[in-house]
Amino acid sequence: MIGRHYTHHVEESESVFFPRDPRPILILPEWSRLSTICPSLPNAEPDDHLKFDSLALASLKCRPMMNDRFLKACRCEPVDCTPVWFMRQAGRYMSEYRALRVKHSILEMCKTPELAAQVTLQPIDRFPLDAAIIFADILLPLEPMGISLEFAQGEGPVIHNPVRDRAAVERLKVVDGGELEYVAEAIRQARKALNGRVPLIGFAGAPFTLASYAIEGGGSRNYLHTKQMMYGDPTAWHALMDKFSRVITSYLKRQIKAGAQAIQLFDSWVGCLSAGDYAEYVKPHVQGIFEGLKHEGVPLIHFGTGTTAILRQMREAGGDVIGIDWRVHLDEAWAMVGHDRAVQGNMDPLVLFAPLHEIERRVEDILRRAGGRAGHIFNLGHGILPTTPIDHVAATIDMVHKLSQR
Repeated sequence: MIGRHYTHHVEESESVFFPRDPRPILILPEWSRLSTICPSLPNAEPDDHLKFDSLALASLKCRPMMNDRFLKACRCEPVDCTPVWFMRQAGRYMSEYRALRVKHSILEMCKTPELAAQVTLQPIDRFPLDAAIIFADILLPLEPMGISLEFAQGEGPVIHNPVRDRAAVERLKVVDGGELEYVAEAIRQARKALNGRVPLIGFAGAPFTLASYAIEGGGSRNYLHTKQMMYGDPTAWHALMDKFSRVITSYLKRQIKAGAQAIQLFDSWVGCLSAGDYAEYVKPHVQGIFEGLKHEGVPLIHFGTGTTAILRQMREAGGDVIGIDWRVHLDEAWAMVGHDRAVQGNMDPLVLFAPLHEIERRVEDILRRAGGRAGHIFNLGHGILPTTPIDHVAATIDMVHKLSQR
């Protein structure tokens, strides 16, 4: 006979316990829901024969991750060797990714959870990386807000209705992330497929980077239209940034609820700003995002490129981990950020095209500058490029692990 419903908060740090003694039992009718939250539970069907000891059920937990170097480093805890993952680690440099791209567009892959989860795992199945990052695109929130987005062949993202005045800003919708449920579902499927091998990172674009795409209509070299709105109509600018901030916060909360174990905020183009402009036009909105996420219980990574002049302000804006690009020495950047924060970086992506002995020299230099201090995550200063030699990616991962062994 089926007993009463029993639900329990599941945490990830202790092992699953199955009783063997004959004490009173309860049936767990919500097995399918629990299995979604904790994919490491054994494969079993929810039937009348699945029974749990009531005392043991009260302490039911997910088993620990097999590899938690990345999460430990985010918290500035000691690790056995430096964790490594790469931005754009699932991409065109991999033959298995190219095989999927022949059949599917970028947006189709992002919007099909099964495909997004499959791509997420491709580099994890091939390399001994220390974290996975969900396959998605920073521009996905633009569509439900009312911005027409297309990934044109050979041109990258194209915005067909650029946001260049106050009226256009006012027309944008503030969505709660429900319209991007396909990303949450991809996270759930990826977590289940990863089965605790490595943590899964969720992400979103930061307000300035999304605004620059929306205003310019695509990529830009000088951000002319973006800065015209910033300087010429600051009221419209702050209204636009506020809308993006609220959408991003809700979107990231949904990713965390779906199972993302860390979050990275990508401010890829913010390096075009002076320290003064960043403080006035961007920092308050980024602070709002980190403030909104600080009680979610996952590490928060704050990433940008060309940010040497604003690293201190980025630290003040928020983030447990600050991303460092290759234009500054890691030790100098860490001193600016403060050693109470973790850092991530910082090899030039083009170094992966160099001979292996040169890659090793660069890896050694970055690790030497990190000084064995807890809180360093090895990464590139930006994403892996499409023509990167795949054997050089594999070699770099091995170098990082071997050269940093504690």
